[in-house]
Parts: sequence; C-alpha cells; structure tokens
Amino acid sequence: MKPPSFEYHRPATVAEALEVLAALGPDAKVLAGGQSLVPLLNMRLAAPKALVDINRLGAELDSLALAVNPESKRGDVRVGALARHARVTRSRLHPLLAGATRFVAHPTIRNRGTVVGSLVHADPAAELPAVLLLCDGSVELASIGGTRSVPAGSFFVGPLESALAPGELAVAARFALPPPRTGSVFVEVSRRSGDYALAGLALSVTLDADGHVAAARAAYLSVGPTPLLVDLTDAVSGSTVDWDAAGALAVSRVEPDEDIHATAEYRRHLVGVLTRRAGSLALARAREAVDVHSS
Repeated sequence: MKPPSFEYHRPATVAEALEVLAALGPDAKVLAGGQSLVPLLNMRLAAPKALVDINRLGAELDSLALAVNPESKRGDVRVGALARHARVTRSRLHPLLAGATRFVAHPTIRNRGTVVGSLVHADPAAELPAVLLLCDGSVELASIGGTRSVPAGSFFVGPLESALAPGELAVAARFALPPPRTGSVFVEVSRRSGDYALAGLALSVTLDADGHVAAARAAYLSVGPTPLLVDLTDAVSGSTVDWDAAGALAVSRVEPDEDIHATAEYRRHLVGVLTRRAGSLALARAREAVDVHSS
C-alpha cells in the first residue's frame, strides 16, 4: 500500500522546524522514527498535506540525561525527541523506563522508534504513556511562541489524541526518578511477543523508614481510552500487605472495552492478576533497595 501524496520538509535546526510547523499548522505531521506514522499513512488512516522530518536535528534533540525538573525541583531523566527506544532500553538511568521499552514491539522497531514519538501518538495500548503517568512525568512542547510543559495527567486526552497543538513540536519528555526505598516493575500480557498488550501496568511501591508500605501506585494501559493511574496505598499500607485487595481495587476502577482480541471481562481479570503479580515483585525490589542502601 502507498501513502497519499504530501509535501516533504527537512529542517536543519529546531528553530527552522518550528517556523515550518507554524506555517503549516494542522496540515503537518512530524516524522521522527515513523514507526507509527508510516503505517497509518500507508493504510490511508492519516493524510497530512505535509511531513516535517526532524531527523537532521539530532544535535539538538537526540539526548538522554539526568536533570533537575525546573518546575517540580525533583530529579528526572530527560529524553529528547530523537532518543530511540533501543538507546533508552540500554540505559541504566531509569530502570522502570528501560524495562518498559523492552516490551515495545520488536528490536527493529525499537531501533528506529522514539520514546517521545510514542507519547505523542498516545495509543492507550502503548507502554510508555503509562510509565510517564506513573512517574509524574511531563512533555515539553515548543512553538515559535515559546515552550510549555504539559504533565502526563493532562497530556493524554483521548485515544490517539494528545495535548500537542498545531504548530507545536514535542522536544522532550521528563520521567521523574523514584524516591528512596522504592521498587517498581512493568508487566503486560499480549497474545504474541511484540503485540500490543491486552492489559498491562507500571507499578511502584515506596517503603517508610520502618519498612512498611508508605505508597503504592499503578498506571494501567489498554483498559481505557487513556492510561489510568490508580492509588493502591489504602489496600496495602501498614504491616499487612494485601495484594488481593489491591487487585480488587484496581479492577473496580478500570473500564475496558471489548474488541476482537479480548472481552472486557477478561481484561478486568488480567488487571487483577497483573496487579497482584507486579505488586509482589515491586515490594520485593523496594526491600532490596532498602537492604542495599543499609549495607
């Protein structure tokens, strides 16, 4: 299959890219990795009048580094718009983020696809929007009028719909580093390796100074129109940890749809099972983190 015809722009700087995007407005799509956009073009599910290829902007946008978020003042990992999945997977800067990218499609896709591109695509079955939500992350958007930072809770507004406005370029995403005594894990279930998940989640557990659960949260994917954050703390806090109760709480919060891949009831079942599985593992990792710190 062939895409519809389009203009092709290949700016040499971010400033030039922003000028092109401002001139084209809603008629333009940005091409980074292209692993989601190109199939949509070929299937005629997207028909922009112009593509703006940002792959010459690596000097400005191909970055992956520890930073301090100027708004939250917390440490985070800043991922530039041209940082590929494979690079993030190999990094040790943010274990949860690196672990989640291993579930993204296949190695060939991860070699070209970008983290920021996946976030902008805003697929509710994708892994990285859920991770961004759990990590209190944000997306940096630039335009000729300036820059703005949109928190994850406001960035995903619907299936395949983000807060990115016409004329804007997503230049980076920030994933907050976990607090001390925290363990985290990403799990999902798919029909085949590399397929979109039938259900999945990123979950973190933080312990207090006495080794009790102080906080537990999970962000779920493929069970609603956008990733869903659920606070599980009340179900597992204190000296007695009940992951069955946490799973039941999560099941009560999700509203999955039925499709050709799974029924809504099966997706709810997976939410409960995966919450229990991920919670136990995240708690074990949190305790390991305490032991390492203590030694």
